[in-house]
Amino acid sequence: MIPLITHPAYSYEFPERHRFPMQKFGLLHAYLRAQGLATPVNTLRPGRCQPALLQLAHEEEYVTRFLSGQLTRQEERRMGLPWSDGLVRRTCISPAGTLLAAHYALEYGIACHLAGGTHHAHRDFASGFCIFNDLAIAALAVLAHTPVQRVLIFDVDVHQGDGTARILADNPRAFTCSIHCEKNFPARKAHSDLDINLPVGMGDDAYLSVVEHTFAKLLREFKPQLVLYDAGVDVYAQDPLGLLNISEAAIAARDYSVLSLAKAANVPVATVIGGGYDRDQRALARRHALCVEQAARVHGLL
Repeated sequence: MIPLITHPAYSYEFPERHRFPMQKFGLLHAYLRAQGLATPVNTLRPGRCQPALLQLAHEEEYVTRFLSGQLTRQEERRMGLPWSDGLVRRTCISPAGTLLAAHYALEYGIACHLAGGTHHAHRDFASGFCIFNDLAIAALAVLAHTPVQRVLIFDVDVHQGDGTARILADNPRAFTCSIHCEKNFPARKAHSDLDINLPVGMGDDAYLSVVEHTFAKLLREFKPQLVLYDAGVDVYAQDPLGLLNISEAAIAARDYSVLSLAKAANVPVATVIGGGYDRDQRALARRHALCVEQAARVHGLL
């Protein structure tokens, strides 16, 4: 069984013309149900985060102001999403979903969160559609409350995981690796423990070689006891926020490579979906499903 974590609140009533594809989360779960990969047995629903969990990675004052709708207009513009009760609800559930995936990965070897990857969220501000950093929160919670001593955040979203890098910069037990397009958002990059800057227009073969060799090296040298894998699909050639030239077949091959290397090394992996901004949200949901499909293939379920 591959535990799948999702929640109906992830896709709430949202402006249709907005750039962020809020309906993709519900469409992803529906697609996986239709494929027989999501069933009542393996689908799990997270609860809402308590403030203490959010404050592992975020300033209390920032958390309070977001929850109560007290962000300034400038802060909302930087966040990129219109504040609403629906946004607050989903934002308080999603980090718990990534943490739940981490716990189930430690038990089953693999678990997939059908959301998450909010890697632009910083300790005291939101940025780039990201409000609370689920990757940093989950890493810090696992390190604080389980026997795990080393967590690797392996982020292959096309944008650098700048918030994750800065939040975890002083924690030697959490290793941040970001493989991203060098000319993409954010304009001012942070310093991850390892940054791989990819040139605009990079194609499949070179991309797959970089991802595989980087991940294999980190497994050997850092020896993580848990991997949080941000499997963003905004590397896709036609993604409007991408700038790389990666095919869907290469995205599937990337996910298969990462998950099979981790399985061979007996390292648990919790996946999150990361970025993807195609206006065709059904096609986008199918693209996000590639990671779950490859997880099923690696673990002998397909």
